[in-house]
Amino acid sequence: MADLVEEFNAYRTKMNDKILLEDNNKIIKRIFNLDTNAFQQGALDKKTKELLGLVASTVLRCDDCIKYHLESSWEEGLKREELMEALGIATLIGGTIVIPHLRKAYEYLDVIEQRMAEQS
Repeated sequence: MADLVEEFNAYRTKMNDKILLEDNNKIIKRIFNLDTNAFQQGALDKKTKELLGLVASTVLRCDDCIKYHLESSWEEGLKREELMEALGIATLIGGTIVIPHLRKAYEYLDVIEQRMAEQS
């Protein structure tokens, strides 16, 4: 189970590199750049932006996006309680159809926490 985070990150990096390097599509490159820049510090701090990304990703039912924002949120110093509260709002807004994605989010967060505990 601890490989879940490593597998996701390796696959994401591999495919992002493939998409960006092989096709040389300006539109896709600009979207990737826009996504990166949107989550930089601005009028809203990075923690808030990551929570917004997590909620939107959950409501839109994008498991890869949920994983990305959980990990980024954790790296920004958000605590489990804060993430769970955001996921609660996402479930309220998204409805019961979000629950399977909520389960995966909890599983992924458990793995992130386990990895961090092992590194300490």
